[in-house]
Amino acid sequence: MKGSTVKYLIILHLFMAIYSLTSVAAKFAGGEEFLSFRFILFYGLVLFGLFVYAIAWQQIIKHMPLVSAYANRGVTVIWGIIWGYFIFSEEITLRKIIGAAIIVCGIVFIVTADAKEEEAKKENGEQADE
Repeated sequence: MKGSTVKYLIILHLFMAIYSLTSVAAKFAGGEEFLSFRFILFYGLVLFGLFVYAIAWQQIIKHMPLVSAYANRGVTVIWGIIWGYFIFSEEITLRKIIGAAIIVCGIVFIVTADAKEEEAKKENGEQADE
């Protein structure tokens, strides 16, 4: 994997963490009275997080294969488990760990296959997608 791809993969995962926090803000907004100050604050955070993520997503897919970028969106489930544990004191169960492991394996398989496909294109003299 090229250094620039790793760089954009790290950036993608940072923005996935931000994206997953929009669900946390939405959960907090759901617990507030409709149109109260706190409801508007949390809902505004949701909209702001989604806005930042949308802009970042467009920039990421300029520099990464779409298949790899999209496959990595599954990592938000893992972030959800982490936020649930630290923010909402939810229990991390064996089922959650197994589910997260399956997601990570799927991400690794897709990204690895994509990297092999790019390498094969280069060996055959085809222009690789960037």
